[in-house]
Amino acid sequence: MKYITKSIWLLIFTVVIGCVIYPALVWAIGQTCFKFQANGSMLNGPDGKPVGSLLISQPFTKAEYFEPRPSTNSYDASAGSSSALAASNYALRGRVAGTLGPLVTYKSGPKTGQPVAPDIEAWFQQDKFQGAPSIVAQWADAHNGMAQGWVKTDANHLQAVQDWGTAHPDIVKQFIHDNPATPTPQPTDLAVVFFEHFSKDHPGQFPSIVAQTGTDGKTTSVAIQPVKTGADIQSNFFDFWVQDHPDAQLQDVPGDLVTSSGSGLDPHITLQNAEFQLDGGIAAKWAADTKREPAAVRAEIDNILQADAFAPFNGLAGEKLVNVLQVNLELRQKYGAPQ
Repeated sequence: MKYITKSIWLLIFTVVIGCVIYPALVWAIGQTCFKFQANGSMLNGPDGKPVGSLLISQPFTKAEYFEPRPSTNSYDASAGSSSALAASNYALRGRVAGTLGPLVTYKSGPKTGQPVAPDIEAWFQQDKFQGAPSIVAQWADAHNGMAQGWVKTDANHLQAVQDWGTAHPDIVKQFIHDNPATPTPQPTDLAVVFFEHFSKDHPGQFPSIVAQTGTDGKTTSVAIQPVKTGADIQSNFFDFWVQDHPDAQLQDVPGDLVTSSGSGLDPHITLQNAEFQLDGGIAAKWAADTKREPAAVRAEIDNILQADAFAPFNGLAGEKLVNVLQVNLELRQKYGAPQ
C-alpha cells in the first residue's frame, strides 16, 4: 500500500503540473507578453473584423491587390502540402504558363517592355498552332487534364458542359459507344469532346465567363460565351504561343511568382516579386480607381513595400520579403475599396 499510495500521489502531482499549472502558465505568459502572436497573429479589416492571419496565405481576386505564391491546395490551411509535380509534368507547366501569360513582357526587340498578352490574343484568333487548324481542339486533345481541370474549376464551366451535353444527345451517345467503360459520362469525361466541337463551331474563340450588366451598372449574372480576348486565352495558350514563337525574348520573372512553397501557404513573397506585380498592373489599376497619375501612385505603393520589406535573421540571410496580407490591407486603408 505504501508504494501504491506514493505512485498515486506522483500521478496526481504530475497531472496537476503537466495538465494544469504548466498550460496555465504558458497561456498567462502568452496573453500577457505575446497576445498578438498567441491569438494567431490575426489582422483586422477596415470594419474591425478579422480578415486573416499573418502566418497563413490566402487568395486575392482583385487586380489591385498583390497575389501570394501559388497554392496547390487552394490555400486550405487544413491540407497544406506542395504539388510534388515533376518539371516534366504538364500540369505544373500549364499552371506556370497560366500565371505568366497575362504578365510576361518582351525582354528585347522593338516591343521591349511591352506585354506579350495582346500578341497571344492576335495569334490565337488565327486559329492555327504549328500550321494546323483548330487550336482549342489541339489544346484539349494534347492535354486532357487541363481540359478536365477547366470543367472542374468553376460551377459555371460545369453547368456549361452539362447543358451542352443535354443539347447534343447524339454526340454523347457516340461518346458512350466509343467508351463503353463510361456508360454515364460526367461533364469532366466530356471535356475533350466539348472543346473539340466548340473549336469547330467557334474557330479562334474560347469559352469564358462573361458578366451580364444591368441598367444600373451592376453585375446581374454571368454566362459562358465565346470570346476572342481575355485572361483565359492569355493563360491557357501562352505555352502554345511560346512553342510557336521560339525566338521570342521574354523578360525573366521572380521564381516565387510561379512556384508554390512546401506547404502551399507561405504568407510572404519576395520584394522582387512584389515589384514585378506592381509594374505588371497593380499601380495602373489603383491609378485608374483613384483617377491619379500612375507614376505617383506607383511611387506611393513602392514606398509601402520598401517600408514593410524585411529579410530573415534581421537581414543576415535570404531575400527581402513582404507579407501579402499586410501590404494589401495597407493599400485598402490608403486607397479605399477597389472599384
